Amino acid sequence: MNKELRAVADNIIDAAIKAVLPDEAVKKTLKDRKFDGKVILVAVGKAAWQMAKAASDCLGDRINEGIVITKYGHVKEPIERIECFEAGHPVPDENSFKATQAAIEMVSGLNKNDTVLFLLSGGGSALFEKPKITGEELQDITNQLLACGADIVEINTIRKRLSEVKGGRFAKLCEPAHVLSIVLSDILGDPLDMIASGPACADTTTCEEAWHIVEKYNLNISEDVKKLMDIETPKKLDNVTTFINGSVRELCSAVSRECSKYGYEPVMLTDQLCCQAKEAGSFLASIAKTHCKSGKKLAYIAGGETVVNITGHGKGGRNQEIALSAAEGIKGMSNAAVFSIGSDGTDGPTDAAGGYSDGDTAGELKNKGIDIFEVLKNNDAYNALKLTEGLIITGPTGTNVNDVSVLLISD
Repeated sequence: MNKELRAVADNIIDAAIKAVLPDEAVKKTLKDRKFDGKVILVAVGKAAWQMAKAASDCLGDRINEGIVITKYGHVKEPIERIECFEAGHPVPDENSFKATQAAIEMVSGLNKNDTVLFLLSGGGSALFEKPKITGEELQDITNQLLACGADIVEINTIRKRLSEVKGGRFAKLCEPAHVLSIVLSDILGDPLDMIASGPACADTTTCEEAWHIVEKYNLNISEDVKKLMDIETPKKLDNVTTFINGSVRELCSAVSRECSKYGYEPVMLTDQLCCQAKEAGSFLASIAKTHCKSGKKLAYIAGGETVVNITGHGKGGRNQEIALSAAEGIKGMSNAAVFSIGSDGTDGPTDAAGGYSDGDTAGELKNKGIDIFEVLKNNDAYNALKLTEGLIITGPTGTNVNDVSVLLISD
C-alpha cells in the first residue's frame, strides 16, 4: 500500500464529511422562525439523529415532543423530549414498522396551528414504513429490487404504492397541521418526491411507471400487490413547506476544496454518476492510465450513486466494488489511488463506508491467491479489501448526501 496516498485520502474524506454535516443548515432554516401552536418533531433517515440534535439545540423546549427513526448504531446519545428508535436498512424490519406507527400516533389529532417539523434524510424509505402488505412480502419485494440492480428511483416508485406513509401520505396524516420539511438529499438531481420515497411530497410517479418497473425486472408479486399498483398516490399537498439542505454537489465541492489543499488540481467529472459500480471503477482506472505520466498532481472527482448487480453471496457494497474494480486497472502505478465512500459512513450491509485501492492492491491480492474478477463476481469486495487494509471505516457520520469517488494521481 502507498501509505502517503492513503493518508491523503483519509484526510480528504474526514474533512469533506465534516463540511457537509446538516447541523448549520438545519439551524439556519429554524433561526428566528415563529410557531403558533405545538411543535412535533419527526426525524427520519440515516442523518435523523444529527438533524434532530441540531433542531433541539436551536429550538429547545419549543419542541413539545418528537421522535427519531434511524439506522442501527446511528443514535449517539439521548435528546431531551425526543424518543429515539433504531430500525432496519436497507430492508425494513419490525422496528421500522413499530417506530413509524409511533410517529403516526404522535402527529394524530393536531390542529391547523400546530407544526410537524419533519427532518428527512436518505435511508428513510426502509426506516419509515407502515406497509399495506405483510412485512415479509415487503421485505421480499425490496430484496428483489436490490438484487436485480434497480436504481433508487425505480425502487422508490414501487415502495410508494405499498405504503401508508410514502408518496405524500404522511403529510396527509398530519392534516390539518402544517408540515415544515427540511430535507437532506441523497438522490441525483434532488427530486423531492424520491428522497426517502417522499413522505411529505406530492408524488410525480404514475401507476403506469410502477407497472413498467414490475415488468422490466420480472418481479414476483402477489395479487394483493398487483391491486396496489393500480392505486394512485397523492398528487397535491396544501399543508407542506419544504427546504432542501445538502446534496451530493456540496459533497463533491467539499472534496474538491480538500484536494486543492494537498496540492491536487481537482477535476470534477460529474455529480450525476449512475452506472454499475465495477464499471465506474474501471472508468476511473482508464483515466489514470491516460494521465499517470503527466507530471501533475490531479484529483478526478465523481459524485452520485452506482448500483450493484448481485450475482454472488459475498460481502460488500457499491463503493467497495468501485475501489476493487479500479485496482486491476491501476496495477503497478506507483502514483495512483482510487477511493470511494458513502457519505453516511455505511456501504451496503457492512461496517465500512467504502474502499481504497492503489497500484499495489492487485499485486498484494494476487500474492494471497485472490482473483479480483472472481471476487467481484461473488460480490465479496469487503473481504478482499480487508486483506489489503483497503477498507475505509468512519462509523456513522451524521450526514447522508450520497457517494463520492476520487482518483488521485500524484506527481
